Amino acid sequence: MAETALNNNKNYTKEVQEKIKKITSHKHILLTNTGNSAILLAISTANKDIIIPDQGAWNGFKQIAKILNKNIINLKTDKGIINLNELEKYNDTSLIITSFAGYNAEQNLKKISKICRENNITLIEDASGGLGDKSKKVGNGNYSDIIVASTGSPKIINVGSGGIFSTNKKEIIEETKIIQKITKTNEIIASGIYSELENIDKKLEITFNACNYLKNNLDEVIYPKLRGLNVIIKDQNPKKLSWNLKQNLKINKNGFITKCPNYNRIKEKAIAIEIKNLNYNCLKKEYLDKIIDTINKFKN
Repeated sequence: MAETALNNNKNYTKEVQEKIKKITSHKHILLTNTGNSAILLAISTANKDIIIPDQGAWNGFKQIAKILNKNIINLKTDKGIINLNELEKYNDTSLIITSFAGYNAEQNLKKISKICRENNITLIEDASGGLGDKSKKVGNGNYSDIIVASTGSPKIINVGSGGIFSTNKKEIIEETKIIQKITKTNEIIASGIYSELENIDKKLEITFNACNYLKNNLDEVIYPKLRGLNVIIKDQNPKKLSWNLKQNLKINKNGFITKCPNYNRIKEKAIAIEIKNLNYNCLKKEYLDKIIDTINKFKN
């Protein structure tokens, strides 16, 4: 990013667009100044109504939908996972979800996409945690009509700011040109995204494996068998447990532990261990074992 600021002649925006095309299988890629700007672009394409999960999504979805004067339909979920029977009740609208419910459990994008296409629902996926998935189960443009992602911090693509908007629909690109002017980013941010995309699939897999290791060695985990980027554990006194863990698991940044109920995670008493917020060098067995031992020590 510093080299770009010093007048590097490389066109990073174009380079990133080509990389994202290969990751999402979409033809049209835009880079935005923030992740919320990418969401703003996506929700602006919706008609009057937009479906938003009742938990496990991002509270910015509702805030942006209100700004754009959209009618919000709250979709009943199973602890953040899309309930397919509930989704089938709707048609001729848009649905916005995250690749992972509360960052904890992957959505079944294949089945969700099938219902959306049968019911004429535009599927918008916030794949901030899903871009680069080797299995192509999430962050896949063959399932989602629009894919957005934040490249802010802390994220899998960890630049500090910026966002990504991806689609196959040329008409969407044409319809949003005014908003694109407001939300566009610069070559410095593009160069950061370019760098962070290096080995993104391997970085994502490391995080999956670390979360899976914790899920297999802790009790009362929500969705223990589903891939995720954090681990949500039920607890009757999350405030006390959270305080104890923060005192005993010292890290150099905030946001390692999230207390629940929390719309962005789960609306039950629990804590979320945000493995996605840790440096990849910290995801070794010895450090994960310390997290497990500390949780078991203080959990009710």
